[in-house]
Amino acid sequence: MIDAHVHIWTNDFDKYPLAAPYTPADMKPPAFLPSDILNLARPSGVTRIVLVQMTYYGTDNSYMLDTMQQSPGVFGGVAVVDPEGSAPDTGMRELARKGVRGFRIYPAGFPADATAPVTGWLSGEGIDKMFRCGAEERLAICLLTNPNALEIIDHKCKRYPDTPVIIDHIARIGAGGPIPESEVRALTTLARHPEVKVKVSAFYYLGQRQPPHLDLGPMIKRLLDAFGPKRLMWASDCPFQTVNETYEDGISLVRDRLDFLSSTDKEWVLRRTAEEVFFP
Repeated sequence: MIDAHVHIWTNDFDKYPLAAPYTPADMKPPAFLPSDILNLARPSGVTRIVLVQMTYYGTDNSYMLDTMQQSPGVFGGVAVVDPEGSAPDTGMRELARKGVRGFRIYPAGFPADATAPVTGWLSGEGIDKMFRCGAEERLAICLLTNPNALEIIDHKCKRYPDTPVIIDHIARIGAGGPIPESEVRALTTLARHPEVKVKVSAFYYLGQRQPPHLDLGPMIKRLLDAFGPKRLMWASDCPFQTVNETYEDGISLVRDRLDFLSSTDKEWVLRRTAEEVFFP
């Protein structure tokens, strides 16, 4: 199986300096290493990991890239480039040659200000270059967003229908509370765009925030009905998944507890969807 969303970082600040304004005091835990995630994941049957660039490093993807190079075939990568730079598409192509298959974008001020207005998000020449490059090179644009930006994403996908897009963490629907029907409907509306996929992930942060997370089952069923299993991928969002829960608490919901998932559905959600995107 594949965990499609994990962050790693190290306390080797000489080799991998932090980006401003981050300091070692911001790093909780102080380090989360490749060996740490493998030790957590392997007992649950997960042998491959998709690394997502941690905000501590800004657009310096060195730690992720070095980890991928040291363990080829074990780690995939989602990098960050500066969408306001002069040539983010050039950066995407350079990173793609090093095995990166996705690029993360989130609104300004996010996640520190998760309620900030998103008017104007996903606009500008740099963003357009990224979406065009994604379509041309089959590189996924991975969007960390709240439900209030789903309409903006819908418009962008209409403009760039050939660009692979992945919505992180079920668009954070039900973050810390109820799961509004209107928000689920807005997310499932994106299924009309064939290149949109959704990460079924970060259960520890959604709904009741309590394992076994069965309260999230109806929303996941809606996503399955709308997108199909080939456009859903499970992920833990470690190390944050294991702050108050276990790794098993995250994966077991999909692997063992949702009776509407067939064995074929599970094969796609737990492995093949992420494999096709990040380990082609």
